[in-house]
Amino acid sequence: MYLLGLGLVLMVLKYLEWGPVAQWSWWLVLTPFALAALWWAWADATGYTKRKAMEQDDKRRDERRARTKEALDANFHKRRR
Repeated sequence: MYLLGLGLVLMVLKYLEWGPVAQWSWWLVLTPFALAALWWAWADATGYTKRKAMEQDDKRRDERRARTKEALDANFHKRRR
């Protein structure tokens, strides 16, 4: 995502001919987009994306279980008194 943002900023600066970016070639300005495509291809091919999604799901599940356990414990102690 950072590479896409960088690419967009560089593209706008090149288009507006602002600062030193105006002197750069378009190939250099568009390089972050190619790097982003390579990153996504690598992430999908190695399973990085799926692994991160599974870690996030596991974290959400564990937090939900902890909240449920706390709620059940609170109700149990409240009824016993």
